[in-house]
Amino acid sequence: MTKSGSLSVTGYLKLLRANWPGLLLPLVAAGTLGLFGNPLPQLMVILALLFAVLVPKESAKIAPFALLAYGAYGFFVLHALLIWEMQPVLYGFVHASRGAYPGWHTSGPLGLVLTEAVAFMAAGIGLLARPGAPGGGAVRRAVAELRGTGGEPRTVPPLLLIPVIFLWEELFGQQLWFGRQGGFGLESWPQVIAVLVYAGGVAVVVWLPRAAAGLAVAGTVALGLCGVLWLWGVVGGVHWLWANGFSVRLGTDPYSTLFYGAVPLDGGITEPFAAVQAVALLGVGCVLAPRLLTWGADAELAERARALAQRVDGLTTSRSDATETAVAELRRIERDLHDGAQARMVAVGMSLRAAEQLMIANPDAALALVVEARETSSRAIADLRDLVRGIYPPVLADRGLAEAVRNLALDTVLDVDVDVDLPAEPPMPVAAAVYFAVAETLNNAVLHAEASTVKISMKHTDGQLRTRVTDDGRGGADTSRGTGLAGVERRLATFDGTLEVSSPAGGPTIVAIEVPCALSSVKTFSS
Repeated sequence: MTKSGSLSVTGYLKLLRANWPGLLLPLVAAGTLGLFGNPLPQLMVILALLFAVLVPKESAKIAPFALLAYGAYGFFVLHALLIWEMQPVLYGFVHASRGAYPGWHTSGPLGLVLTEAVAFMAAGIGLLARPGAPGGGAVRRAVAELRGTGGEPRTVPPLLLIPVIFLWEELFGQQLWFGRQGGFGLESWPQVIAVLVYAGGVAVVVWLPRAAAGLAVAGTVALGLCGVLWLWGVVGGVHWLWANGFSVRLGTDPYSTLFYGAVPLDGGITEPFAAVQAVALLGVGCVLAPRLLTWGADAELAERARALAQRVDGLTTSRSDATETAVAELRRIERDLHDGAQARMVAVGMSLRAAEQLMIANPDAALALVVEARETSSRAIADLRDLVRGIYPPVLADRGLAEAVRNLALDTVLDVDVDVDLPAEPPMPVAAAVYFAVAETLNNAVLHAEASTVKISMKHTDGQLRTRVTDDGRGGADTSRGTGLAGVERRLATFDGTLEVSSPAGGPTIVAIEVPCALSSVKTFSS
């Protein structure tokens, strides 16, 4: 194998390792092999395998949702077998069917169906919680809030309410999802009720996060207590407390079973697992409960942390833009010096050297060369002035921002009305950024907007230098379709400034510039 070939194989293996969740897709597809009596499952396995090999990145994005869907299907299979007497199916590693007598089916194959369904759901949520996993932002944030990582304080995530609702619905899942045979009274609307419950939970999470956190903790503690009471009833001989107080059976159906989280409560081998689950839920609820006392402060701290993170990201971007702008400006200066003033000064030197040699032999030719050298030096001086003006306009340094803007207005061929009210001068870097922003806006009004009049207003209020440039042109200005305003926007961002453009078709075009800054205590320039 060639070196390039080995490198390509190595790169592909790294790509597979980085996107290993995509390799789970064929396994999930293989779980459908026992669901249909046609070649469709085999085709799904082949397609999933090809997809995982050929496009591992996309496969890794889909894998968490495939696991969640397959886990949800497991719960459907479980209840359908119990209520509808569905034909036996192969789910995961289990050939699931109703047993020949009451109790056998849950501690046997159907109990394993429940365990597998919970495992698939947990795996899907775990993949969504991985850093960088697409579509899992809310899950990752909830995990960060639980653990107190990623800039989040250790608090109760409101999103926890959704799995708590799921556990409670599973506790009474047969009735909520599939109705009851005889007397429950909601046979026609069980799925609608369940969906409404989830929708209400999502609404509470979004609009009442503190209430969602409180309900999640209360629900977790209550689930743990339910399990403890069930165990106490079994051990203490008061099992009627659970049966009459908490369980809702399916009438006289001998196969009715209560599901407690990932465990079916039918007695026998499931009791130890139910005990572990009950203690775990109660412990989690007790650990989270004290966090509710500081939830408001923690939420405020989290919001400040997110704002700070956004601020850091903004500063990083503006610093990068400022560095690129400075490098580009330095290269422009070097180019202009090399191609302009430097070349002219070299020509002056050559002309003077030739004039020196011709001074005695041909005075007239020497005089012509001296005149040429003088004219060239004048052009070199003009080039240097233009170069300096591009770095810092002399009028800005000499007379201040107000007069510099008025000077721009006088040099513009349009009718420009200037209204500047500055009691003092902003820092020179800020003044230069605003000056060039106004200059670019006027230039656009002349070249592109076909405007006839422009109005410039500038004032300093609430720690902000606010400038507004309005023209009566045809409109249609867009910062994303040109380099001029986009460059101005990046330059202003260096000082935490903003540039907003409102330019509907037909005009007018309004460019609003805001830069936070403090003015000098004394105004040193007349305006």
